[in-house]
Amino acid sequence: MDSTIAERAGYRSDFLAVPVALPAPSAGTPVRELSYTHFTVLLDPVRRLALSTGVNIDGGSLYDLERGDDWHLDARVPESEQTGESVYARNDLDRGHLVRRRDPVWGDRATAMQANFDTFAYPNAAPQANDFNQSKELWLGLEDHVLSYAQANRNRISVFTSPVLALNDPLYRGVGIPQAFWKVAVWTSAATGTSALRSAGFVLDQSSQLTDIDLDDSSAQALIDGGPPPLGPYLSYQVPVEDIESLTGLDFGDLVGADVMGPVLAGRADGSPRTGWVRLRSEDDISLEKAA
Repeated sequence: MDSTIAERAGYRSDFLAVPVALPAPSAGTPVRELSYTHFTVLLDPVRRLALSTGVNIDGGSLYDLERGDDWHLDARVPESEQTGESVYARNDLDRGHLVRRRDPVWGDRATAMQANFDTFAYPNAAPQANDFNQSKELWLGLEDHVLSYAQANRNRISVFTSPVLALNDPLYRGVGIPQAFWKVAVWTSAATGTSALRSAGFVLDQSSQLTDIDLDDSSAQALIDGGPPPLGPYLSYQVPVEDIESLTGLDFGDLVGADVMGPVLAGRADGSPRTGWVRLRSEDDISLEKAA
């Protein structure tokens, strides 16, 4: 079904009333730009995982299709630059969709079917713990929550997401296993009479709750036993977009100033990198109103 993959248009920066570029790494960073139906993946060929992804979501024309499970490599890049089936086989790791499966599945039926298939490309996945708890359920439902909020604005949003690719991610079968994921939702608001950009940032943490010493011992034993490193229960947070920029090294441009949480770095007298992070336990904890 991917015979015309070279013709995929990918993420559109002009999808919203205000142009929004795909967050990108600094110049000189090796990256493979892979366009799919309604979304784009910026693949790090060294880490073999996405640096950034961007999807356009038209909530007014979403198509309800069966999930499918046709995970496949992308023929446009070498297998050695992708995290494929060998990392997920015979263990408890999930192939976690980065661009959520149903998000690009809109338009006419043929386009929606192609988008559905495209989301199962391995560059659009990252290893995740297979535990499903309330925090992960919240994470998966964030787009729906923002879409509901943005209905007055043509029901359109764009979403960027990827793993946090940290230097200390534990290595398993040649791939660093991410300990956290980030997501930034973007929409426009006409509350002031003109189209104003709005953004909201989120982090999903799956790092182990073990101490550093226990983590070293547990990771070593897991590798001896042939298993993946220990991963903790999911914790979801709403966080400043500027913190995600710091975590990832990506340039989010105007999305920092558009953040509904407002500027926070100047108010961090204690220097804590998580000051201002809001733990999400239910949808009621999510704030989409621009801070004064």
